[in-house]
Amino acid sequence: MKKAIPIQDVNQLILLGLHDSNLKIIEKKFNANFFVRNGELIVTGEPEELSLVENVFAELIYLTNRNNSLSALEVKTTIDIIKGNEKVAELPPKSDDAEIVLYTKKGFIKPKTAGQQLYYQAARKNDILFAIGPAGTGKTYLSVAIALSYLRDKQVEKIILARPAVEAGESLGFLPGDLKEKIDPYLRPLYDALFDMVATDKLKKYIETSVIEIVPLAYMRGRTLNNAFVILDEAQNATAGQMKMFLTRLGINSRAIITGDITQIDLPNKADSGLVQIQQILKGIEGVDFIYLSNYDVVRHKLVRDIIQAYENYSEINNNQSKK
Repeated sequence: MKKAIPIQDVNQLILLGLHDSNLKIIEKKFNANFFVRNGELIVTGEPEELSLVENVFAELIYLTNRNNSLSALEVKTTIDIIKGNEKVAELPPKSDDAEIVLYTKKGFIKPKTAGQQLYYQAARKNDILFAIGPAGTGKTYLSVAIALSYLRDKQVEKIILARPAVEAGESLGFLPGDLKEKIDPYLRPLYDALFDMVATDKLKKYIETSVIEIVPLAYMRGRTLNNAFVILDEAQNATAGQMKMFLTRLGINSRAIITGDITQIDLPNKADSGLVQIQQILKGIEGVDFIYLSNYDVVRHKLVRDIIQAYENYSEINNNQSKK
């Protein structure tokens, strides 16, 4: 089987390495053949192997465009992360166009793991989706990409991104600046995702015209959101009351993705987390779905997955000891 990966919009010298040094690293890791022709990297091999290679190059192209550099260590780490997740090969067969969530100024965004693929499919099928999983699994990043794809295709008229402004270890009252300056750090990950995907001038225009809004969760009260794609990030820090308030904001032709990590609740009483409670409250309702990502879906440095697993093991040991 043959696969053509476009590389005309990336610095090929950086991507492939001096004297193809990066490409040689990749060739040793995969049972496939590679050659460059007319701005495309042609790869031949088995379908499962080509799927992994494509995921690797999607990440490497992104890193090259973002950093204007690509080290041998980054190449090896990317391969380790993607090849280490055996579930990638279990993705259901789909066309290339269907897999790509969004074309951006830095390349394309597509699911990199089996969990992310299920996440993307569930987001297309359901009006409300809860994505629950540990840090580094792409929950926020993929939700923003999906929302932008709906805006691009004129399926919605605006995007609203919200986060709870929870005091995690420091008091807002003691932070410098006015209210906006105090709240902005909580919203920064949402800005970062948008800046990665949308040209600066275009994003500025979207924000100025309220086509894209980034707001603290508390600012959602009293609104009715029609023709909107709404994202609630870090939802583990929303109380049960806030969760109900958020979900009842949805109006006609609106969709929502709610993301969070129930192992990182910053509320004084973890039992108050609306994300924990909602899993039972909305269970079995048509049009609502829950996707659970795991350490297998981590797409950051390979050590992040090991760290998450170590914490899970530690927590399990402590829980078992407390029951004795």
